[in-house]
Amino acid sequence: MGWGLRITAGALVLATAAGGLGLWGTMRYMAPGPLDHQETVVIPRGLGLEGIALTLGDAGVISSPLVFAAGAKLSGSVRDLKAGEYAFAPGISIEGVLEQMRQGRTVVRRFTVPEGLTSAQVMALLEKEPALTGEVKQVPRNGSLLPETYHFSYGDSRAALVERMQHAMTQALAEAWKGRVDGLPLQTPEQAVTLASIVEKETGIAAERARVAGVFVNRLDAGMKLQSDPTVIFALTDGSGELGRALTRNDWKVDSPYNTYQVTGLPPGPIANPGRASLQAVMKPERHEFLYFVADGSGGHVFAKTLPDHNRNVAKWREVQQRQQQGGQGDPSSE
Repeated sequence: MGWGLRITAGALVLATAAGGLGLWGTMRYMAPGPLDHQETVVIPRGLGLEGIALTLGDAGVISSPLVFAAGAKLSGSVRDLKAGEYAFAPGISIEGVLEQMRQGRTVVRRFTVPEGLTSAQVMALLEKEPALTGEVKQVPRNGSLLPETYHFSYGDSRAALVERMQHAMTQALAEAWKGRVDGLPLQTPEQAVTLASIVEKETGIAAERARVAGVFVNRLDAGMKLQSDPTVIFALTDGSGELGRALTRNDWKVDSPYNTYQVTGLPPGPIANPGRASLQAVMKPERHEFLYFVADGSGGHVFAKTLPDHNRNVAKWREVQQRQQQGGQGDPSSE
């Protein structure tokens, strides 16, 4: 006898028993199940009641596929059972399983987009997420994806998640642009995203973002070149990601509209996807007279108002670099 006939026969037996499931069926239906640990099970779309019952039985979630199928039919919930990825608790009853599936209480997964990645890097992370489906046919433009943590369910599409990232950035940018201070040398929200992407790549220290943004605003106001190393890296890698080595003076000569050592003003577009904090820093930069900054050796930067002061700070940084290199530590970039 096939499973379909066996389930149907079992359902009929239970249905004709005293007032529905009957004593035996009711006990099996409401009793604690066989699980002694949390078990995650994926119920594909279009599986059907028989397939669901067998899948749950094979996974050890329920002890009787017959009782599960009968319970689903007698409770009128067959059409309400939702596909998805479920985490079933230890000892969950058949009644509990049906209720969880009726409500669609599936596993909530998380996908985190770190600040400062290019869109190509974000797409690479999406491709590695096995719980997502489908492909993104075209890499979104840089600056169009908001870095944060997104919740999704097993089987959701990558394209749909990208749309959520884009919608989140549109909202975040509109909100930040609306609250910007007066007098910024930025004509459009797109220019603000471009500057925010540079700020994002220049410092990972939250307390520095507004100060770094202030330096670049001062440079734009003064008609100076931004001279930002991350823009050169973007030009050298064609926006694909990290360079993998320290910049050289020869790199500063690369012919590219993104090379802010060669061109005046902002580059043509964002060099990465900035987070909310960098957007806010650009819209409300710290007001000061600094025009220069360089790494201080501790992960932060030291700022200067004049070129002679900056040159002295650079000399100190070079000494730190030499000590770090002698000790086998890296060679962080500077401005």
